Amino acid sequence: RSSVRVLCGSNWSLVLQGQWMLEFYAPWCPACRQMEETWESFAKESDRLGITVGKVDVTQEPGLSGRFFVTTLPTIYHANDGVFRRYRGSRTLEDLQGYILERKWEAVEPVAGWKSPSSIMMHGMAGLFHFSGWIR
Repeated sequence: RSSVRVLCGSNWSLVLQGQWMLEFYAPWCPACRQMEETWESFAKESDRLGITVGKVDVTQEPGLSGRFFVTTLPTIYHANDGVFRRYRGSRTLEDLQGYILERKWEAVEPVAGWKSPSSIMMHGMAGLFHFSGWIR
């Protein structure tokens, strides 16, 4: 059984409370598949790290990928009580753990307020991505 929490349009707001690491992926993406085992191992350490590890399948959740303005895969975000930061570090288990344990996220500029996934602007972007997926 996976320790990774699956997020979708109806439960994404869970990331607004507590500390999270969230991966946006697609099942067809080679880089995402390559990272899958590492992400699972990272999630198994989530209790020790004091975080929740989640994932969003962008093929199933176009609105959610729009809300976070995901344009490359995989995309990883750190969230701490509704403050979002894009993770751009190495995708090794050691570096992911170090990002949390050493609080490296504190040195990363948070996503601007208007671009925050909980903002009204990104709510509109979510609708646009959802609509474009529907058209396709």
